[in-house]
Amino acid sequence: MRRTAPAEGVRGRAFTLVELIVVLTFLSLMVLLAQTNLFGTLRRQSFRLQVQDFISTMRMAASAAAENGRRYEVIVDPTEQSYLLREITSSDLSEVLEEEIITQGFFGRNCRLSYIEFDDGDYTNDERARFRIGRGGWTYGGKIVFLDESEQPYAVMVSRVNPIVELAEGDPSLMKPKAKDEVPFQ
Repeated sequence: MRRTAPAEGVRGRAFTLVELIVVLTFLSLMVLLAQTNLFGTLRRQSFRLQVQDFISTMRMAASAAAENGRRYEVIVDPTEQSYLLREITSSDLSEVLEEEIITQGFFGRNCRLSYIEFDDGDYTNDERARFRIGRGGWTYGGKIVFLDESEQPYAVMVSRVNPIVELAEGDPSLMKPKAKDEVPFQ
């Protein structure tokens, strides 16, 4: 009876150390690439989700005002990078009561609030801006400009004419309302 050496039988079926290192290096490189792409996608999605949450809050205010006739206010704070929706219940509009707050949110590193411009020409990047809505629509129109992680601008457009709130790429100019004494056609 002849016996083969264990090394001969195993050698044909096993990886060498060099082959194993090459395969592991290749796999780790593939995992690293997938992880980088995944995190880039998540960052982009994070920006979109944060802006979409804000737009949903604005639309919630418009919808509630149209349904029940009450007044609502969305307060946007560029300094705190935050916003809140409240139902206006008192005549003192400067003070926000705790029981008036419906929802609030914050913008993160990937979604930075740059500035707010109203359709009457007011502009702010360091003071709170208030968008009020009642049964008749938004008191002021305007745009809220955000920057994504690559500093690309996106604007949330609010119109006095209709309660629709939309997201636009870039930083579009606002349609300004005409003065009452201006004649639109000549």
